[in-house]
Amino acid sequence: MLKKQVGFITLFTVSIAIILTLIYEFNWFAIHPNFMMGVRWVVAATLTLNALFRKNLTTWILTCLILGVFVGLDFPDLARSMQPLSQGFIKLVKTIVGPILFATLVFGIAGHSDLKSVGRMAWKSMLYFVSATTCAIFIGLIVINLTKAGVGVDVANMPHEELPSGATMVDADQKAMQHIAPEVHGVYKFNAFIRDTFPENIIKAIYENKVLQIVVFGVIFGIALALVEEKKRKPLVDFTESLSEAMFKFTNIVMLFAPIGVGAAMAYTVGHLGVDILKNLFMLLASLYLALILFLSCVLLPVALFLKIPVKRFIAAIKEPVSIAFATTSSDAALPKAMSAMEKFGVPRKIVSFVIPTGYSFNLDGTSLYLSLASIFVAQAAGIPLTIGQQLLIAFTLMITSKGVAAVPRASLIVLIATADQFGLPTFVIAAILGIDELMDMARTSVNVIGNCLATVVVAKWEGEFDEDAPYRDNEDE
Repeated sequence: MLKKQVGFITLFTVSIAIILTLIYEFNWFAIHPNFMMGVRWVVAATLTLNALFRKNLTTWILTCLILGVFVGLDFPDLARSMQPLSQGFIKLVKTIVGPILFATLVFGIAGHSDLKSVGRMAWKSMLYFVSATTCAIFIGLIVINLTKAGVGVDVANMPHEELPSGATMVDADQKAMQHIAPEVHGVYKFNAFIRDTFPENIIKAIYENKVLQIVVFGVIFGIALALVEEKKRKPLVDFTESLSEAMFKFTNIVMLFAPIGVGAAMAYTVGHLGVDILKNLFMLLASLYLALILFLSCVLLPVALFLKIPVKRFIAAIKEPVSIAFATTSSDAALPKAMSAMEKFGVPRKIVSFVIPTGYSFNLDGTSLYLSLASIFVAQAAGIPLTIGQQLLIAFTLMITSKGVAAVPRASLIVLIATADQFGLPTFVIAAILGIDELMDMARTSVNVIGNCLATVVVAKWEGEFDEDAPYRDNEDE
């Protein structure tokens, strides 16, 4: 009963705060900034009290996310000094990625010795990935052409920051391409991408967090182990099963630090950028969020409804990994929790351990949509007219070159810069986008995670291995 009363007080306090914020922002009545600061911290105290009563990790994550915004607004210098906490959380999570991918993949393949199912999962996953990212790209193109967010942009008043290097290829490849005809440069780049999916050293791949290389090694090792006779296979299969179980428990312990890491990440973002930055590039930001909402409601939701996936329970299952991805702008930070959540939701471990890591390289729905939208925005801002054919060529080039960027926050900017150079678009406009890229990265990374979580359910349903009762059992347990 007391929990309900606290919940009602929290809802009432937040509602009043939202109304006062709207009055203050639109200057309907004169409100002193110090009064608004007081309102924010009353809300902060109420949200903290609510989290204490609910004793729920998701509630704590969302509460700390909002507290981070308040710290960033009211104490920007303190907020900027909190960045090491968010970096420490992401580093801690990244220690999980390599072992958990290797263990779950090898156990999923060798533990069942059904190599045909691995092949089926592979082509079904890739078919779904290509379909989803293609839809995302078209939605991005449609929205930016309707909103024309880049037309009439005053580039001189946009925030400029130092750009990351546009080079996406190693020096050896750059030199090799100098001796190859320009018309086959695309073939060379594609072959270089295929080459870079193969690990030369699995320890090095884990150290450098090369998700796709870990997946390739895990799949080949799992197939090789499945071909070994039962007596010699069993010890390694048991080891990988124990390792995967231990890493999931490790994840649960690390996630206890998530509220602090997420709050610090949000505080740094707001303290570093401020909220006035939204006014400068509001149209681009709004276009991205509109396009992502359209993608979720017009592509992912119909897929879920068609497959009769319990949408409310699916949302409840993914809310923790998505909130982590939103605040940290790194899909990697959400990977262990996403895998655990989908397994509890009813997707077999062998499918989860194959589809989610592979999707992190091939199913970047949010990133693909952002890149198509941002590239056309750059052209619009620079006053460069592009035909539909040119826009599609840019978009699909981005879809290919964006593979594997999900693990690194803001790495999509490097891909965008390299592609802009290739098509003769000015990179100084991208320098302006960099000012609000973190705010956009939150949304697109969240959609990446949602898309990959849904992909596991799609493949599980397609394979006829989805546990229909699991979502309901999990809800009852809670």
